[in-house]
Amino acid sequence: MKNKQRELFTMKSMKDMKNKKRDFSELSHRVIGCAIEVHRTLGPGLLESTYQQCLSHEFHLNGIYFKSEYPLPVEYKGIQLDCGYRIDFLVDNEIILELKNVEELKGIHEAQLLTYMKLAKIKQGFLINFNVKRLKDGLKSFVL
Repeated sequence: MKNKQRELFTMKSMKDMKNKKRDFSELSHRVIGCAIEVHRTLGPGLLESTYQQCLSHEFHLNGIYFKSEYPLPVEYKGIQLDCGYRIDFLVDNEIILELKNVEELKGIHEAQLLTYMKLAKIKQGFLINFNVKRLKDGLKSFVL
């Protein structure tokens, strides 16, 4: 009897995990869709701050909860220090977006996003470079 209960619990847990992934994936798709819409409308070549403001507006239009320029303190030996770090977007407390407008994404950009994800304890992040012809060529996804 215990084995059947354990098996049912395991199956239920796996279903719950799949549903969580599906919800998370839906949010990711919506966020990427908003970024694509901004890029499709504006194209490359503008200031990063322009894309950030337009993406904020697109999130509002699509009912996506977010925080922009979210302060990220560094915890050091039991205290939190405001070192001036700001997350471009914290979406629904689940996804960090770091926007760029550069010739090409480099390792330092990836390191920046990964560090933000670790400090904020957020598992999903996107690095988005708007200075490309097709946004999919400037999009990188990261999972911790």
